[in-house]
Amino acid sequence: MSEAARRLTRADGRPRAPVRILHLGLGNFVRAHMCWYTEHAPDAGMWGIAAFSGRTATHVEDLRGQGEVYSLLAQSRAPSLEVVSSVAGVHAADDMAAWRAYASDPAVSLITSSITEAGYVRTGAGDLDESLEQVRADVAALRADSEAPVATAPGKFVSALVARRSAGGGPITFVPCDNVVGSGAMVRTVVTQMAALVDPTLGSWIDDNVAVISSMVDRITPATRDADIAQVEAMAGWHDPALVVTEAFSEWVLAGEFAGPRPAWEEAGARVVADVTPFEDRKLWLLNGAHSLMAYTGPLRGRMTVGEAIADPVIASWVDQWWDEAGARLDMASQDVTAYRSALLDRFANPAMKDPLSRIAADGSQKIPIRLIPTIRADLAAGRDARAGLRGVAAWVAHVRGLSTPVADARQEEVVALGEGTWEESVAKVVSFMGLPSEVVPVVMELVEEVTGRTSR
Repeated sequence: MSEAARRLTRADGRPRAPVRILHLGLGNFVRAHMCWYTEHAPDAGMWGIAAFSGRTATHVEDLRGQGEVYSLLAQSRAPSLEVVSSVAGVHAADDMAAWRAYASDPAVSLITSSITEAGYVRTGAGDLDESLEQVRADVAALRADSEAPVATAPGKFVSALVARRSAGGGPITFVPCDNVVGSGAMVRTVVTQMAALVDPTLGSWIDDNVAVISSMVDRITPATRDADIAQVEAMAGWHDPALVVTEAFSEWVLAGEFAGPRPAWEEAGARVVADVTPFEDRKLWLLNGAHSLMAYTGPLRGRMTVGEAIADPVIASWVDQWWDEAGARLDMASQDVTAYRSALLDRFANPAMKDPLSRIAADGSQKIPIRLIPTIRADLAAGRDARAGLRGVAAWVAHVRGLSTPVADARQEEVVALGEGTWEESVAKVVSFMGLPSEVVPVVMELVEEVTGRTSR
């Protein structure tokens, strides 16, 4: 912090709004996205967000120290800076008393979440993973005491609903804000399955009182660097350790019926549609699929950021081939797909972003199955070439074997074990892990050699 800089405070934003949104996951993305849309809604003064951290307590104390406001720096050739004031309270993940108190309040009409795919603790088939020790522990705790502390997101959701039913809080709507196809169905599944394990009588109340929205979210938001904080000090004269850096582009598409009131997000640029699926597919396959492909191939070629990766002609050609494969399956006009691809190239090449590939590489066991595998399976079933998608799988094999950025995954031990043994053994294990037929093992072996530039046999 420079001598001339001061600490950002609530006085730099607008007055704190009453809490009407309960949010799980206090990462940079949601503060660049849902919180930003809420800030820009014309009725923002009526919609405060009580935000709880996810797996870590990142920025809880920083935000408390400055009245919950934070700076948002949109990086482009002409960067813009604003203060976001929509967060009205911040809490650590384990503050269950506060979590249940908000959930019980009739004024709170929304529960939103941004916890990444891994946070919903699902099996490969999309069900609540009852085999996980933390899930079993939450179920046992809530059966014994409805006010017991719990650790998983489904446990917290069910704890909130039990408290709301008991308090007569009325209907409530879940709005997941994660990169998952069918996010609404995902949340409904894990909530109802957890509820059935905890209290079978809760199911009928959920049917009558709980709505779940599906949404597609899109805004590239890398980790904040010290240089970014220094840039804001130079621009605005204040020091903000909770600064969020993002791109100028933002998109939010929502579908479904809300059980109660919500902010006028559409007047801040969100889209409310009948079916979010085409937008989810477009984003997950083209943007996120390309992100994963670059995250695992880039470090193998010495590229450590998205901008560096897309500037590499070889990686750019691999991305282009992937877009040809995935784009052919999109339920959208070809000109719309072409325009989206062009816009993505501009976004990826943004020189101000410096988005690290290590951030995108995390939790590959959760990301690859929804970003790459559906297209690979569809192409294999139709007898088409699936090499562009399988190249991403091959690069992940190299990643789990330690050839690129360090493995950081919600299924850490299981994923690290996939990289043990010979290359052939690793490929076979990863192919099985991803639910792909063993017939693709020779192709993936060839692609391993291509992306690593070495003979792996």
